[in-house]
Amino acid sequence: MSEVDWGQIREEALSTFTLGALPPTLALPALPHAVAQFMDRSKNENASLRDLSGIVETDTGLTLELLKHVNSAFVGLRQKAKSAQQALALLGVRQSKLFLISTGAQAAIRARKSKLINQTCFWNTSLQKAIFAREVAKLLKTDADLAFAGALLSDFLLPVLSNDLFDKYSAFVSDRGNQPESLCDYESDLFGWDHALAGASLAFRWKLPDELVCCILLHHRGLELLVDPKLGRTAAAAVAVAALLPDQLRQQYTGLEQLALLHQKWPAFSLVDLIEAVDKEHADLNMGVGNDFPLKRRCRQILDDLAETPADEVATVS
Repeated sequence: MSEVDWGQIREEALSTFTLGALPPTLALPALPHAVAQFMDRSKNENASLRDLSGIVETDTGLTLELLKHVNSAFVGLRQKAKSAQQALALLGVRQSKLFLISTGAQAAIRARKSKLINQTCFWNTSLQKAIFAREVAKLLKTDADLAFAGALLSDFLLPVLSNDLFDKYSAFVSDRGNQPESLCDYESDLFGWDHALAGASLAFRWKLPDELVCCILLHHRGLELLVDPKLGRTAAAAVAVAALLPDQLRQQYTGLEQLALLHQKWPAFSLVDLIEAVDKEHADLNMGVGNDFPLKRRCRQILDDLAETPADEVATVS
């Protein structure tokens, strides 16, 4: 498969849309200054870890999250990382950048209140999707770290949009059965844009990497992206599959049913095993997001249905 030109995909998709199309009353969040500086400085191949860690350390919260993440991820270390520089050395610049972007974006959104979305539940679900996307990326033999970051950030603008446009989004939730299949369809019909397009545009303004912008942009494409000849083996496809998981807004009305179908059609994709893996890893992670509502509980009905499906009814199509 030829290499994907993420810049071209991003440019074509955003060529007819600008953030100016959003309501002027909408207060868009800003990426923390330290994250923006880190991204800018890390573009220089000659930038030292000392320089980069100095940027991180200007933000105490960011430094603590980085250390917590590294010391949790590298459990077998004899000595824990005690500085941002040691943490960056262990993760590497690219993985550090993805982690800092994800953490910074979360901080920017969490600082905002939402009348419709419970922030703790929202980020709990986002983390479940991120872990799920990473596992799917491993099956696809593609970039698991990018898939994780892409899924974690795919809906990052929804708390802001649903708060500032509360009446529109609450109507979607309160009458879900009579609304379009996906939230993005509803938004497009109502606004002429959706949260994937708006989120990708803001991510581009933040100067996030094109491949991450595209994961946000394409996350609502579901199984359609998985069978795309150019994108089907990319992190974006893994993110799109993870986006079918349930959440507060029921963004994909038949998302679980589609995942159950994939379970039957793709032998390597065991929905049961993936859900168990997500819950285990979620419980083991120390990211400040509780797991009070495990994915297995969210998917209980589908898991029960799969358990009742005779083995000879499961397809063997690869």
